[in-house]
Amino acid sequence: MSRRRDLVRNGMTVDEMVRAVADRIVTGALKPGEKLDESTLATDFGVSRTPVREALRQLSAMHLVERRPNRGAIVAVVTQAHLASMFEGMAELEAICARLSAERMTAEERRLLDDGHQGSARLVYLGREDEYEAYNFDFHSQLYAGARNAHVQELTSLTRSRLSPFRRAQFRLAGRLEKSWKEHDVIVNAILRGDGATAAAAARAHVSIVSEVSAVFATDRKTDESAAGA
Repeated sequence: MSRRRDLVRNGMTVDEMVRAVADRIVTGALKPGEKLDESTLATDFGVSRTPVREALRQLSAMHLVERRPNRGAIVAVVTQAHLASMFEGMAELEAICARLSAERMTAEERRLLDDGHQGSARLVYLGREDEYEAYNFDFHSQLYAGARNAHVQELTSLTRSRLSPFRRAQFRLAGRLEKSWKEHDVIVNAILRGDGATAAAAARAHVSIVSEVSAVFATDRKTDESAAGA
């Protein structure tokens, strides 16, 4: 038992495993239908099977893994239609957060939002994808908190968690960092002016663009089925 606790402590955390496996699925390193063996994953990540099971549970909630009774887990098929439906909901939720933030953020919160945004321009210039991705998470978190609505914040954060692998993957695409910054710029300036309508429209457009660029990481089931039958 002591050795098992050591493995959990010395290996990756559940969150790190979820991120690692999710990124492999989204980028195609793990293919739809591929079996995810608990023992193999435990060895790969240096943990016991208990945190692996929790990671697989979270990945299942994100619809990236399919857990089958008494048959283990496999990589799920993420269709473009399903991904688009989640992003559509995300776009509306973020629009609400941006509008309410424009109306409710304090002067200090607006200053911090703008400072972070201006500072992120250097990350774009240097092409630091990982650092910009971390900043991007914080940027959107500021919008959720600034809305001053706990229920909306909870719904938005939950939806974001399910889409997070795809939102991270977008930054692998050429030119996406600069475009993301420019989209943020419209949102930030609207919030600084207290223009809720423009902030909402900009946030909705921003997430819709992310949805479009993320579609490349999803599977078109019809196309796959047609190819299989050819």
